[in-house]
Amino acid sequence: MADPIDSPVMEQRRLGRSGLKVSRLGLGTMTWGQDTDEHEAAEQLSSFLEAGGTLLDTAAGYGDGESERVIGGLLASKVDREEVVLATKAGISRRTGERVVDTSRRALLDALDGSLRRLGTDHVDLWQVHSWSDDTPLEETLGALDLAVASGRTRYAGISNFSGWQTGHAVTLQRMQATSAGRAPVVSTQMEYSLLQRGVEREVLPAAAALGLGVLPWSPLGAGVLTGKYRSGTPADSRAASPQFARFIERFLDERSRGIVDAVATAAEGLDATPLEVALAWVRDAPGVTAPIVGARTAAQLRASLDADRLTLPAEIRQALDEVSAPPTGYPDS
Repeated sequence: MADPIDSPVMEQRRLGRSGLKVSRLGLGTMTWGQDTDEHEAAEQLSSFLEAGGTLLDTAAGYGDGESERVIGGLLASKVDREEVVLATKAGISRRTGERVVDTSRRALLDALDGSLRRLGTDHVDLWQVHSWSDDTPLEETLGALDLAVASGRTRYAGISNFSGWQTGHAVTLQRMQATSAGRAPVVSTQMEYSLLQRGVEREVLPAAAALGLGVLPWSPLGAGVLTGKYRSGTPADSRAASPQFARFIERFLDERSRGIVDAVATAAEGLDATPLEVALAWVRDAPGVTAPIVGARTAAQLRASLDADRLTLPAEIRQALDEVSAPPTGYPDS
């Protein structure tokens, strides 16, 4: 790897219309404390920071807090807290073995306090509601964001996995109450977005653009399928071979997805790049995107993603990929 002094510094982008700046690639930590041990996590974070990365994303529900515990250990022993823009989420847990969504004030604020203990810090930079829930009034959920910002436990607030109308409702409701003391504006949304999953382009991305939200795509490589690793089968050491992750990957192993992956591979060959670099550069520079969240089990895998920062897709290549991966539309989208 090139000496970090000679390497270009990763571009920093504003998160929506807020004053917060983050690196144009974020580091995801969903596997930390599970498939990724502390040693590998430390190597990943070191490589990320050397490349100029700053945005470190986790969640209370990742490994029932194990991801946050690993990060807390690294912040205490190896990394200056001020070097990272620390983002976490609350609202989803699997403590019972089942996925439970609870966005009540009590659950969210209890989760935030637990996150701060595990992370070993008195605040995070971005706190996100991990999912929409019909079981809690939206005003109550947003009130938890207000309390978190007003108390200094987070600097900014965001949402994740909200549909287009849910995004518009949440952001507008906050703005309608903006004259009230302590109201925390929603500054970002985190959504699945890749060449294999472009559904957010129908309503979420237009809503984010109109409302000034930064967009943080998760799974920008289509659960790893866009790297081309599954073109000739399922590697024994891949996530598709794991019962925990297989369902996320199998949905992208159909005929349509194979055509998109083949197009990415063809583009990569012509650009003397890897399919991973092409797929990640596409979503990184998509309109409205602030920073894709890239995750990896090993430091070597992460470095491959960081190499994508050197690549900018020519307009004709982007157009060709746009066309081959265009999501189906209909009333009222078309």
